Amino acid sequence: MKEAYGTDAHMHMQLESWSMGKSMTATLIGRLIQMGHLGIWDPTPVPEWQLTENDPRAAIRIADLLRMSSGLRFSGGGATEEQMAASYIPGQQDYQLGYTAPIDIFHLSASRDAEYPPNTVGRYRNSDPWMLGYVVRRIVENELKAPYLTWPQRELFDKIGIRRFIAETDIYGNFILTGYNYGTARDWARLGLLYQNRGMWGDERLLTEEFVDFVQSPAPAWDPPVYGGLFWLNPADENGQGMRIPTLPTDAYNAAGAGNQSTYVIPSRELVIVVMSHRAGAIFAPDRNEREYEALGLAVKAIDPSWTWD
Repeated sequence: MKEAYGTDAHMHMQLESWSMGKSMTATLIGRLIQMGHLGIWDPTPVPEWQLTENDPRAAIRIADLLRMSSGLRFSGGGATEEQMAASYIPGQQDYQLGYTAPIDIFHLSASRDAEYPPNTVGRYRNSDPWMLGYVVRRIVENELKAPYLTWPQRELFDKIGIRRFIAETDIYGNFILTGYNYGTARDWARLGLLYQNRGMWGDERLLTEEFVDFVQSPAPAWDPPVYGGLFWLNPADENGQGMRIPTLPTDAYNAAGAGNQSTYVIPSRELVIVVMSHRAGAIFAPDRNEREYEALGLAVKAIDPSWTWD
């Protein structure tokens, strides 16, 4: 393992991980699947969607939420005037409410109607990971009869050695995990290693191999196919290079958050790379992506001297 930190940064520093937390939500779902309480292809067990016989949301599967392909009406960046008018609070973007309003984010997401049939349109929306968070809470409290607020620590973090991860909640005690989560680079490296080890940690299986394969497989509703199961993918472009990050192999996949927070898993090289930063610093570095991509390519080359890119 090699580490490098900038000025005044250190291995114990917890940085805002932003949407890398979506991949943490995926992992909590994966734990419940491995424990036998849920299936990837199961209909989403949400009572609000079962109240009427013809509610189209009843067809939304766990897989559709993981792939951000639920079709729920949820306004975000780039929303049309018509979509904004249909927001939970008309004229306000739905995704911002989880960060700025005293609101139950699980109820917010569950209350949204279907805009598209599931698995037909891929869109990056907080509604889908929040719905998965709702599923986690319901199963932990109603089936496992366990304390929800400590369950992630006991059933995931403690098992892989994460000791300094903070996940904030909304005012109703729901883990947000699309932001307002704070972890060290080593915390995220451990999560990456769990996937690199195909769901095993030591002698204990924490995720099924099917689930590990699922999160790194292209979501059918996304065009181009750059998204998997709450992880971003790096499929080959027409020249055979990574479509998103040309300096990385095409089997690389990653958790990603605002301000250049990333945890890369590269199975073909048995490599995990974590990049974290203060968001403000990333904003003021216009060549940040180019420099980061070059560094990522060099990290792969350190493992595999034959690795090249254009």
